[in-house]
Amino acid sequence: MTVFTLFNTIVLMGSVQGFILCGLLLTSTKNRRSNRFLAFIMLIFGMACFNLLLDGLPLHEYFPWINFLLNFIPLIVVMPVGPLVYFYIQSSLDPTFRLKKKHRWHFVPVIVDFGAPLIAITFVIGLISGFVKNDPQPWGLLIDNYNVYSDIPRWFSVTLYLGLSYRYLNAHTIQHQQRKWFRQFIHIFLAFQFIWLLYLIPYVIPSLTDLVLNTVDWYPVYIPLVVLIYSLGIKGYLLPAQELPTSKKVATPPPPDTVNEVMPLLKKAMEKDELYLNPELSLTLLSQHTGIASKTISSVLNQYLQKSFNEYVNGYRIEAFKQKVLKPDFEHLTIMGIAFESGFNSQATFQRTFKQTIGMSPKEYLTECKRKKSDQSA
Repeated sequence: MTVFTLFNTIVLMGSVQGFILCGLLLTSTKNRRSNRFLAFIMLIFGMACFNLLLDGLPLHEYFPWINFLLNFIPLIVVMPVGPLVYFYIQSSLDPTFRLKKKHRWHFVPVIVDFGAPLIAITFVIGLISGFVKNDPQPWGLLIDNYNVYSDIPRWFSVTLYLGLSYRYLNAHTIQHQQRKWFRQFIHIFLAFQFIWLLYLIPYVIPSLTDLVLNTVDWYPVYIPLVVLIYSLGIKGYLLPAQELPTSKKVATPPPPDTVNEVMPLLKKAMEKDELYLNPELSLTLLSQHTGIASKTISSVLNQYLQKSFNEYVNGYRIEAFKQKVLKPDFEHLTIMGIAFESGFNSQATFQRTFKQTIGMSPKEYLTECKRKKSDQSA
């Protein structure tokens, strides 16, 4: 077995594996949306490997009509790979992702992959209509040159979308295991891009193109491509199913009649009855005092005032502290002593609540009050 026979066997395995993975990913019931993007990537890779195998067969000797038809069938379709990778990453990180009309423009550059078949079709139509001479040589040369230089925008397209995918990945908070896989996915792809670039540089130089093809053909690119099919395709197929984000149930605002009934009773309980001075005050105790169901109180506070029960009660306690800290009757008490007199039963809760509400610590507030009082006296 020669080296090239071994290479052809590897490429054949890659082609078959690409088609198999495409079918498995399309029929898989898990990660269906993201798997579709990966399936088409595997299909494109499988077609590319199949095309290399066809180029190595002597079709022009035994089946000239098949060789003729292949000029009109684009088996090398690379421009969609970049967008497919990008959307695969997006749909994997966001299970609610949907391909919309605005995303279609990403696939417009696929026209680059149809350039050579369009040239062949133009030649045939021109020949039939009599506008073109029956001389395929210049047209064949044009197709060969097009195939060489069309690889430049293909390489840039895939590399650009890999960069966009990496940026999208870094912008999202995901589990470590997921991030590890998708970074690995992009890094393996970038390694392939580097190998492709090393091949592409001499390949696009006219004086070296034939030398590269005659010496190593496309194997330096297609052998890594087969590795790409196995490493990314199989791993992607084996990924665990995504968990769809659970949608938060939107609470229904209480009707105006309920608000108008509840708010005066809550206000009376706080301002007249001063229930907030009870350090053990709870939603249940407030409900028993007012005769309003706990659920109704919570609904009004959360939806109407946008406050929790603790925020609502502690607001009154803060105001009580601010009033008492300025009265001579409480000068003998420490800051925490006044806080306890205002209904707080925890120093940590008082310090945190006061700073969140007033924007400064209780000590800073007291200093500021004394300064203002001194300024007024002067």
